[in-house]
Amino acid sequence: MYYRNITDLNNIILKKLNIIPRGFDLIVGVPRSGMLPANLLALYLNLPYTDIHSFLNGHIYKAGARSQFFERKEQRKVLVVDDSVGSGKAMLEVKNELKDISSDFEISYCCIYMMPGKEKMVDYYFETVPLPRYFQWNILNHTSLEKACFDIDGVLCVDPANEQNDDGPKYLDFIINAQPLYIPGSAIGTIVTSRLEKYRKETEEWLKKNNVKYKELVMLDLPDMAARQKANSHASHKAKTYMSKPYLLFFESDMSQAREINRISKKPVLCTETFEMIFDSESVLYNMKSGKYFPGLKNFALKVRNKIRKMKQK
Repeated sequence: MYYRNITDLNNIILKKLNIIPRGFDLIVGVPRSGMLPANLLALYLNLPYTDIHSFLNGHIYKAGARSQFFERKEQRKVLVVDDSVGSGKAMLEVKNELKDISSDFEISYCCIYMMPGKEKMVDYYFETVPLPRYFQWNILNHTSLEKACFDIDGVLCVDPANEQNDDGPKYLDFIINAQPLYIPGSAIGTIVTSRLEKYRKETEEWLKKNNVKYKELVMLDLPDMAARQKANSHASHKAKTYMSKPYLLFFESDMSQAREINRISKKPVLCTETFEMIFDSESVLYNMKSGKYFPGLKNFALKVRNKIRKMKQK
């Protein structure tokens, strides 16, 4: 699995911005995923931008103006931008949509992430990324979510405040009226939560009210909050469900739990706290003082420790 978040998108555009020749007059984004990279390119190249349909109707966006008409002779060189090319079908549809006006402009095509073997579909691309791949900006509409697990608090809805977490009337009110957070557009395979089984009815009602589609809801079968705190099995409970079927991805809000779920399951976990994908928590060193994770340093530290041990043995 390959994953790119918005930080990755911004970084690769900045790193390879020089592949885009200067001289373009207008950036045109392909709705909807192409609008984000189109906007970034327009900002960094200091150019006006618009979307495909507005472009066909003669509208562009300029600094200090929401929208305005443009003269075709003023915006001759156009760069059409999408976030990615997979099969190439979407890009072909865009080219077909613009064919009737292609004689009026010098149109070039660009994507950020290219499927290997499809490079000739565009004039410019920034990085080749094979399948399967996920992007932060459209992952919540991905059809493969039916093979994913989702936590509830911090993912589908906000986390309860400390004063709401009383395992009583305040907590019950929270469950019923929790503010939605990341609601997927596609059906979820399994929702797995550390909420107690006794709150199933209220949880199911909230999911229905907020149009969350899912196949199964797995809750923690313990009598009360005290028993849940004593068990302290949040990550293992979630990892067990994740491992029970051929699921591809787990959505978790808490970074420490995300890393523990990954460690136990050996499968990727997307942490919605930072939208970082956790692939290998064993290769990460955690600094207790700074509260930061440092990828790759754990293996390095272990190698140094083993080397010191060998030196002492000599």
